[in-house]
Amino acid sequence: MTTIPLTRRGANKLKEELHRLKTVERHAVIQAISEARAQGDLSENAEYEAAKDKQGFIEGRILELESTLAAAQVIDPSAVDAGGRVVFGTTVDLEDEDNGTRVTYQIVGDDEADLKLGLISISSPIARALIGKESGDVAEVQAPGGLKRWEIVDVRYV
Repeated sequence: MTTIPLTRRGANKLKEELHRLKTVERHAVIQAISEARAQGDLSENAEYEAAKDKQGFIEGRILELESTLAAAQVIDPSAVDAGGRVVFGTTVDLEDEDNGTRVTYQIVGDDEADLKLGLISISSPIARALIGKESGDVAEVQAPGGLKRWEIVDVRYV
């Protein structure tokens, strides 16, 4: 079985979603199915079909989350000491060599990536280009708009 890297924060977020799905969402959809069933003819009952579809989605997501958490390797970035190199869980400050724009990213698991929050997936092209590099190094990333060069300004384990 392949392990799935997750930060402690990412694992907790998935556990919270799983708990909510099992304790709140599952019961709500069962209630909705019961109410729709009480309305009579199920063959022409849109509410019943919608509730059954939602139930299928919820049960599928529960299975997906349980599988991910069972295979998870939880890594605490603050406990990592990679000697200044970029590794999973690292927070990296970058500067675009073309225009001087600065960005900060944390390299996280696929299930917890959210670019709006500065969380990039370990399997993303930029993360793959950064892994193993240190402050002062330049990472070249093939982006849709062409080759981008990012200088690593700082590497933190937080």
